Amino acid sequence: MYRFLADLTVLVHLLALAYIGFGGFLAWRWPKAIFVHIFFAVWGVAVNAFPIPCPLTALENFFRHQQGLPDLPGGFNAYYLYDTVFPRAWLPLITVVALGVVVISYIGAFQRWRRVQHGEHVPGPPVGLG
Repeated sequence: MYRFLADLTVLVHLLALAYIGFGGFLAWRWPKAIFVHIFFAVWGVAVNAFPIPCPLTALENFFRHQQGLPDLPGGFNAYYLYDTVFPRAWLPLITVVALGVVVISYIGAFQRWRRVQHGEHVPGPPVGLG
């Protein structure tokens, strides 16, 4: 059971990372969603830039301990992403691209919000969101 819960935590963690990267686009359809995304984005930066523990990593470590396993070596990103999904040397490039995607999503959300505030017709949500 604890293995399943640890694996489920990994899935939730990956979904949270995807939300941090792309969740700003949800605000194109639901403008108030930007506030939730800002919280997640700031939190994601904070746990990577400062010695703040990520609650999802702590939860996975708890489930690992229940199985008699040690903490994730180096944390979630180091264990699952660096040198597995992409080389650690790419991290600066990936960081710049991720920040660019967030900025683009926020610019689009702001432009749509501004058009709605001025009474302009705003077409439906972007393809795939609704």
